[in-house]
Amino acid sequence: MKLPPLASLHFFDVAARCGSFVKAAQELHVTHSAISRQIRLLEEHLGFALFERRNRAVFLTSEGKLLFQTTSSMFEQLSATVNLLNEKIESNVVSLSCEPTIAMKWLIPRLTDFYQQYPHITVHLIAAGGAIDFTKTGVDLALRRNDFKWHDDIYAVKVCTERMGLIQRPDYKNSNCSDDMTLLSTTSRPNAWQTWQQLTGIDFSQNKKIAYEHFYLCIQAALAGQGVTLASFLMVVDEIASKQLIAPVGFIEEGSAYYLLAQKAPPPDSAIEIFMKWLTERINESLFITMNDKYQKK
Repeated sequence: MKLPPLASLHFFDVAARCGSFVKAAQELHVTHSAISRQIRLLEEHLGFALFERRNRAVFLTSEGKLLFQTTSSMFEQLSATVNLLNEKIESNVVSLSCEPTIAMKWLIPRLTDFYQQYPHITVHLIAAGGAIDFTKTGVDLALRRNDFKWHDDIYAVKVCTERMGLIQRPDYKNSNCSDDMTLLSTTSRPNAWQTWQQLTGIDFSQNKKIAYEHFYLCIQAALAGQGVTLASFLMVVDEIASKQLIAPVGFIEEGSAYYLLAQKAPPPDSAIEIFMKWLTERINESLFITMNDKYQKK
């Protein structure tokens, strides 16, 4: 005999458990008539009654009681298995919100190393910056500078202090912080050059300026020899190490820091905690490289 449709069995199982078509309809968010129709189709398919209708109440027949023993166990096992699969998939996926330039220039090239160490974990990367709503976005972690105020109940772990450097190509025609240098600036951090001048005492007020929307565009322009730019050590560590770019006056602390933010503390040994530890270690490795003098100058 061909098995009846799973939907009819599900409707029957809920109705049998509730002992009422009305309550079953409420639980399944359907109409009372939809429940009655599915039960009638199931009874026609099987060839015998599953419920007795008496005085607007329903009672399982002996055949209905026997079927309910099987469906209740079946749907409980099915629900448990689906939940287990979802938990397994979700527990091995980490979603990270990260500033576009850091994601592009630093994180993505290093994710290969992470996957080699932790092949069972997948990282979903969302390019974004600034304030974040974990409830709306659904992300697990956010790598952010503390240039905005987050709520006190947010779980926050300091990763490192921010260090900015004046970046240029080794063969750029002006390499002595002169008035002839063209300054490449980004609208995403418009006060960067002003902060740099205050920290270093170097006056760039008379220099020509070219604005780009993002740091990665400024870095690309510097690689093309269009001028000098300011960049976080995280954004240019690979170009500094390969000597495509240099930081002639080094990297200095500019007053902010990078934090990993989460809605709550991650469970011990979870994929989120593993990724947080890996990310923190790799960021501080990059900091060591860019603070090493031999990587900064010609």
